[in-house]
Amino acid sequence: MLAIRLVGGPERPDALALPIRPAGVAGDGAARAVLLPGLPALADDVLAEAAALVPAARATGRAGEAHVHLRPGRVPARLLLVGAGAGDGDEAGWRAAGAALARAASGETHLTIMMPVDAAPDAVRGLVEGLLLASYRFRLTEAGETPALSGVDVAVGDPAAYADAVERAEVTARMTRLARDLTNTPSSVKDPQWFAEQVEAAAAGRPDLRLRVRQPDELAAEGFGGILAVGGGSASGPRLVELDWHPADARTHVVLVGKGITFDTGGISIKPVPAMKLMRKDMAGAAAVVAATLGAAALRLPVRITTLTPLAENAVSGSAFRPGDVITHYGGVTSETTNSDAEGRLVLADALAYAVAELKPDLLIDLATLTGANMVALGKRTGALYSDNDELAADVLAAIDAAGESAWRMPLPADYVEYLGSDVADLYSAPNQGGGSVLAALYLREFTGDLRQRWLHVDMSAPSWADGDAAELTRGATGWGVRGLLRWLATLG
Repeated sequence: MLAIRLVGGPERPDALALPIRPAGVAGDGAARAVLLPGLPALADDVLAEAAALVPAARATGRAGEAHVHLRPGRVPARLLLVGAGAGDGDEAGWRAAGAALARAASGETHLTIMMPVDAAPDAVRGLVEGLLLASYRFRLTEAGETPALSGVDVAVGDPAAYADAVERAEVTARMTRLARDLTNTPSSVKDPQWFAEQVEAAAAGRPDLRLRVRQPDELAAEGFGGILAVGGGSASGPRLVELDWHPADARTHVVLVGKGITFDTGGISIKPVPAMKLMRKDMAGAAAVVAATLGAAALRLPVRITTLTPLAENAVSGSAFRPGDVITHYGGVTSETTNSDAEGRLVLADALAYAVAELKPDLLIDLATLTGANMVALGKRTGALYSDNDELAADVLAAIDAAGESAWRMPLPADYVEYLGSDVADLYSAPNQGGGSVLAALYLREFTGDLRQRWLHVDMSAPSWADGDAAELTRGATGWGVRGLLRWLATLG
């Protein structure tokens, strides 16, 4: 990860970045930009030269725009103009600016960025998050070139005033990168035991974090029928990871549940190859909730968080569960499995029922790469959010938006509940009535008991993966949910 340093002024940098912003429309109808006001004076009249370069570069100042100007034989040798959008208070614009600089300066070894002397802390936070997230690269091997950029100085008026903003940005980015690493790892490496070991390693040395990993025999003894059924077809047995952050000053207890299918063949209802190829990402919900909990501990947020990640590999074999099987979940509710490719809700049902019966939290949140219907309804960038609690839904949506992620609240129609009825069990697991994401949410709600009004579900299958680089996202796993969860958890203290 890039090393970020707050400094009071530049130290004769080879590469210097200056922010610009939109300034309306020129007489010829073209958009124009100007340098942000409040930048400190620079040697050799660099500011004056930069101001002259802005119109020459036809810069618009839009967030994420970057221009590189060479100055051979002078210091700095390279001048980068970067658009920050509306400017000082626009955290999203600064995040895009940071991402653009991470790419434009990837060939540099070091970069200095000048900020206005009175920049808002949110501007610095957004800038640093963009730098750290867009510079992410996943490498299972050493093949391929890596960016040369290893350090960034952020020049501000008073470095001490921005230390907290930078810490939050660094923790958020580090945990998002962890979630990306976990999700990007191929399933030839990643199975339920591997994931549990990664959580154990990440929590090591933190006596304030408690970890329990349930093995298959413990799952059987305690009645986690959904997890056992989904994992029953694989040679790699299922697990249930329980991670607890319990600070002494906590006033609220949140349980986070994340779907952890380390690979999904679809089971007996096998997927076609194109749909199966990226199924290493089917544990992105588990990665997100674990990373958010570790981030909350790193920031010492005063909220108790218990994270549950039901882990299984949905495989095809003689011991795999079948469509038409009846599964008994934790607590005794039964499901008729109409489609073995609707496996995520079966493991989540166990975890939700356990949370309600044994942990009794104030709030219950689950994240899951649950349905392809999420993308059909909302496209590639937006998660589908469900809750009967208007205040909780509004608070989480606001946090997701502030963090630079995207979600949209979807309905839980009362007249759809009848579709869940089974002739031989309490519930159908996946009724074939359309509205797949909605029906999956309604099914999960059946396991929330007296926490129904304090439960929220996000189907984040689509935004968990990016097909290419875009702003702070890089091709592959996005770590979606970590940033939004950390923003929301920080409001509960």
